[in-house]
Amino acid sequence: MPALPEADTRRAAAPRVDSHGVSHVGKVRARNEDRFAIVALHHAARLLQSNLEDGGVLERLARPMAHVFIVADGVSGLAAGDEASGLAVGTMLEYLSEAANCYQGTDAALEQEFIDRLTAGVERAHGRLVETYGAGRGPATTMTMVTLVWPRAYVVQIGDSRGYFLRQGRIRQFTSDQTMGDLLVDIGSVTEEQAVRRGLYDTLSSAIGSDIAPAVGVVDLEPGDALLLCTDGLTKHVADARVAELLAAARDAESACTALVDDALEEGGRDNVTVVVARFVA
Repeated sequence: MPALPEADTRRAAAPRVDSHGVSHVGKVRARNEDRFAIVALHHAARLLQSNLEDGGVLERLARPMAHVFIVADGVSGLAAGDEASGLAVGTMLEYLSEAANCYQGTDAALEQEFIDRLTAGVERAHGRLVETYGAGRGPATTMTMVTLVWPRAYVVQIGDSRGYFLRQGRIRQFTSDQTMGDLLVDIGSVTEEQAVRRGLYDTLSSAIGSDIAPAVGVVDLEPGDALLLCTDGLTKHVADARVAELLAAARDAESACTALVDDALEEGGRDNVTVVVARFVA
């Protein structure tokens, strides 16, 4: 996850956001335990009457002040994985609506508070799952969320649902999988080959409803970029190079989502697959 850089108080003009999401049960699973959401957060302001000569103020008031993109993947093998992912997404949206004042003019003084609030939202979702099902006995879920206050994308991640952005044909992953394989390889306890052989990359080291260690960071985006959030039902089957090819070739966010999910299904579709794409059109 990228480190939190210093905030730049200069706010660039926001491009048009073209976004879409698709979730598919896949070819093997009995039910879809993935959940996603795309939300535009608006200023609570409505111009009722004026004699302003600057008609553009109406357009500026109507523009969203922030966009939120979320994907969550209920942990397979545990009961009510779909309830866990749904609760996580719903709780985060509820929390963000309560903390909406933080989106106004985010600058260096407010940025850390903003990140802290995102982490607190994850902790609220975790607490609700534990309260409902009991600690360590109930369902769990991954979650990756981006809150976009142009041009900054604030990222909070738990588990192995990934985030990427595409810039000038090059794809970059800005999340790090939170699995036992990644954890033990990073500290030198096992090799990558041993982790694969033992199935450690299939075991989460962090999940909402289990042990949580939220990773937070910031990505600065540019007009022309494309953002992708996805569950591992995509990345199990579709290589990063192919993801980049499909994102670059798509005419819009909806066709990009369709192409990505279709590729995952053609390659086996052994898991639920969910993708959220946002394109930032200059």
